[in-house]
Amino acid sequence: MGESDQSEAELIFGLEEEVQQLKEAVASHAVVDQAIGMVVALGRVTPDEGWAVLKEVSQHTNIKLRSVAEFILLWGRTGDMPPEIRAELEDALDRYGPTQIPGAPPE
Repeated sequence: MGESDQSEAELIFGLEEEVQQLKEAVASHAVVDQAIGMVVALGRVTPDEGWAVLKEVSQHTNIKLRSVAEFILLWGRTGDMPPEIRAELEDALDRYGPTQIPGAPPE
């Protein structure tokens, strides 16, 4: 294999690695977006507040944001959530919500 063959192989390997990283980023983004949607619907907060809630839960539990999002999605399917995440999620939602639903009578 000549020098140009080797650099071509390295280029292909580098591109394959980059494609894999992009696929993982897209999948991660979808998980986080879905979790934000659950927080918005169940916590009656805005999407920006839902994002802030996820970030706070992640920071306060020292668990990666994507993992927190995965736990929230799993909770939506099974009803199970680690106690430390549940406690932080409840605290964060208390700080941010609930947002008044348009047209709803005041609480």
